[in-house]
Amino acid sequence: MSRKPPAFHIAIPIYESVNLFDVTSACELFYWMGQFWKERKVTIDLVEARGRVVKTHAGPRLTPDKSFADYRHKDGRVKKQAQLIWVPGASDDTTQKMMGNSDYINFLRGQAEGAEYVTSVCEGAMLLANAGLLDGYSATTHWGMVPCLRTFKKVKVADEYPRYVVDGNRVTGGGVSSGIDESLRIIQLICGDGIAEQVQVVVQYFPEPPVQGQIPGGKCGIKIPPPPPDRSPAGVSVKK
Repeated sequence: MSRKPPAFHIAIPIYESVNLFDVTSACELFYWMGQFWKERKVTIDLVEARGRVVKTHAGPRLTPDKSFADYRHKDGRVKKQAQLIWVPGASDDTTQKMMGNSDYINFLRGQAEGAEYVTSVCEGAMLLANAGLLDGYSATTHWGMVPCLRTFKKVKVADEYPRYVVDGNRVTGGGVSSGIDESLRIIQLICGDGIAEQVQVVVQYFPEPPVQGQIPGGKCGIKIPPPPPDRSPAGVSVKK
């Protein structure tokens, strides 16, 4: 008798003033992935450090499903392992604050160790970078944060402004709406073309923007805080 394949858990660690669309776009597409993909059961958890409701930068509040304590023991050992971590972004000032948040950064480190995919959208890449989780990988982020990402010399920042970048099990997205394209690509990687196309159709994602703005250049507008000390029991696993 064949064993039932394990569930595919998706964890989205949220925080105060997180970008609303960074969270909800992924939730919507991954929900439909779970509806069409029958090989593994898909679950999605919004995870907040202490299980608190957070107010997004746009105003609406998000109620978490779990806290960090549901995912790790008091000594930092993993209690529940996510197969995919999706790290959302925020405004520049919130990003700078969260980059120095030891509890959040160490949660990412602890989960990344055993995750099948470590992903981010928008300025979430800055949080992965400060955790050391993009060292040796190609990556992208919101166009306005690209100069800041380039300060991480071990990160290979993609040229131009791609919607997403795949490098091994690291997938990073550009700004905000890029999360839709990125989510579809992740679904394609995990489930194949057929499931990804079903998701594309059900959400009717065939974009034809009415305007064609141009991405401007810029300089890094935040102060990069030092990486918080690694307090995960196994340390950080990175590609060399």
